Amino acid sequence: MASLGLSQGVWAQSGASAVLPTPQSLQAELNRALQQKQPLIVMVSLEGCPFCRVARSSHLVPMQKAGAPIVQLDMRSAQAVLDFQGRSTTHDQLIKQWRISIAPTLLFFGPGGKEVAERMEGGYLPDFYGPYLDERLIKGRQAL
Repeated sequence: MASLGLSQGVWAQSGASAVLPTPQSLQAELNRALQQKQPLIVMVSLEGCPFCRVARSSHLVPMQKAGAPIVQLDMRSAQAVLDFQGRSTTHDQLIKQWRISIAPTLLFFGPGGKEVAERMEGGYLPDFYGPYLDERLIKGRQAL
């Protein structure tokens, strides 16, 4: 979908509520993303993380509201989720399985739950976060 372009411009809407959906099933979310010819973006967040809040409110929530497939998993959360194979796990177990120790981390998933672009780890400088996110989205789409 061409309208789901880059993270700036259309995405830089003000007043966006800084909440991303938490998935019940990553497999179902990935299937929806692939139907749109988009990678599924998974944000790994940590409660109270100021860098997570900025990334979410400045980039990810506006993108999600414009139709980009983005969900959030939370470090240290025992909330249940089905993984890409349909197995029951928790947010925290999945994050540990993915060997993530930095928040925020963005992952870009394609067919089979495989990562299709380099992870974005940490809170990049605000001037560079959008361009780095754009680059990952382009690579992720090309890999589909």
